[in-house]
Amino acid sequence: MKNSIFTIMAMTILISMAGCSGNSDPSNWSNEKTDEWFEKGDWLNGWTVKPDQSINRKEFAINYFKNRERWDKAFGFLKSNDLSQLEVKRYDIDGDNLYVAVSEYLTKNEEDAKFESHQKYIDIQYVAAGKELIGVAPAAQKQDVLTPYDPVKDIEFMTVSKLINLNATPENFFIFFPDDLHRPGLKDGENEQVRKVVVKVKVD
Repeated sequence: MKNSIFTIMAMTILISMAGCSGNSDPSNWSNEKTDEWFEKGDWLNGWTVKPDQSINRKEFAINYFKNRERWDKAFGFLKSNDLSQLEVKRYDIDGDNLYVAVSEYLTKNEEDAKFESHQKYIDIQYVAAGKELIGVAPAAQKQDVLTPYDPVKDIEFMTVSKLINLNATPENFFIFFPDDLHRPGLKDGENEQVRKVVVKVKVD
């Protein structure tokens, strides 16, 4: 009888430990748990801009907990600075592990805008002033390589077979992972001046 009790207790503890382990690893989370964590928004570190619905929540949760300190610093920078007034330049937060590029440009016509992807960095892209369209396509829609991957610049240009264009304004931001092909800087109506803040988060 005692052996049976001890066996049941041991199994209960093991099951409990396995459950805890699974809960701490976002790759094991259900879609419901992932959505609950994402929508709670603690990871925004107080930044009040809305994440775009196109963001891959599961991929983000996995990468966030893999490098939580890095992501917290990224969103801390976005919260703590007047992004519409930052000088156009690169800001190092953690050397090459985490930095911010602020740029200004005139939005492009569709024939002049190219799809791109990165392997070493994840992008947080935010239009701090103005508006543009950002084309988005999964890696499976990659068609022709226009410019082969450059490991120094961490960029490849390509065409895609299917895409959607999303509105980028100061009210929302995007996160692009290595499998997210994206075409930023496309005009939304007329060509106009845009101020873009891109946080580069290194992939480990």
